[in-house]
Amino acid sequence: MRILVISQYYYPEQFRINDICKELVKRGHRVTVLTGIPNYPEGKYYKGYGFFKKRKDIKDGVDIIRIPIIPRGKNSIMLMLNYISFVISGFFWSKFTRKKFDKVFIYEVSPMFQALPGIWYAKRKKIESYIYVMDLWPESIQLVTNINNKTILGLINKVVDYIYKNCKKIFTSSESFIENIHKRGHTREKLVFWPQYAEEFYRPLNIQECSKNELDTNDFKIVFAGNIGYAQGLDIVIDTGKILKEKNVKAKFFLIGNGRAKEELIKAVDTNDLQDYIKFIDKQPAEKIPEYYANADMAFITLKRNLISDEILPAKLQSYFACGVPILGCADGEIKQVIEKSKAGFCVESGNPERLAEQIEKCIKLTPEEFAQMKKSSIEFYKRNYEKQMLLDKLEKEMKIRKDDKNV
Repeated sequence: MRILVISQYYYPEQFRINDICKELVKRGHRVTVLTGIPNYPEGKYYKGYGFFKKRKDIKDGVDIIRIPIIPRGKNSIMLMLNYISFVISGFFWSKFTRKKFDKVFIYEVSPMFQALPGIWYAKRKKIESYIYVMDLWPESIQLVTNINNKTILGLINKVVDYIYKNCKKIFTSSESFIENIHKRGHTREKLVFWPQYAEEFYRPLNIQECSKNELDTNDFKIVFAGNIGYAQGLDIVIDTGKILKEKNVKAKFFLIGNGRAKEELIKAVDTNDLQDYIKFIDKQPAEKIPEYYANADMAFITLKRNLISDEILPAKLQSYFACGVPILGCADGEIKQVIEKSKAGFCVESGNPERLAEQIEKCIKLTPEEFAQMKKSSIEFYKRNYEKQMLLDKLEKEMKIRKDDKNV
């Protein structure tokens, strides 16, 4: 099948859609991605990319078309211009391109509006479009911009429902999203829970397989890898670090990555003299991250408590499971439920540094046998629920693009 994928973010930006497209190519499909000029999360164009540089590319057999967008910058105004510019550029592309496709697949992380070029193209060509929802709107835009104007939110809601209405199926990355979208008036028949998987390089490693890295302590090592943004709520680490320091608990957080909140967190670490409890590591290639997990005692996941935090299931959780690393969570809702169900770690409520510090002290006292059992549970839970080929089979079936499907 000729599949048009709409995703504002794509390689070299590190999102799971990169692997989904690569796997669809391996399964015999011809995949083209309509995306923007890479600038996430730093807020400026990646080196070698720009309005007049590298606008077309091929990676892993996937054709990449990069339409002009304004970089997201460091503030809400630039972020909104970034969102709007993709839609405007996508509008003209969808109306005038001569390229032909059989299906449209929309990878929806914020902004939801990025789906519009795919919807417009599908309607113009009278083909089916499908959307994979990982961020709920308008809730996400409210959190980022603090917009509470009823007129503006009403308009956004109309656009969101227009997008949902014009999709054949709505895939969701968390089970909680299904109920949320159903309440908006969309039938359960078109809603499909399709959790994220982890790429093959996320796997359990022995320390002997790993190169030397910055986890340079004999203390209890807790690793976070990913976007260091405001939504992650990593300020909890500062407050927890203060408690650990006061109690002289030998534990240290390692935060790997970049993001909009990183500079503030670095200043907070310096102000509170927490260098022995929190260390920042620059963004690493995704393929290197399992080496850090192999050297860690636990992997950390947290979300700031907000309108939709209870309903989100971030991709990093699947990466942790796939690597067989015990998990330490500071979150509510679906994240907490999944961690507890997996028996692969512990999760305290969001925004409670006292409980987090207390849980770290308890984890330090666990036996090697208890850690080994958590690692085993982590891997087994991944295989039962998030195995990649199983999920890709389901995607092909729901989109009716399997080679043995009579409707193809």
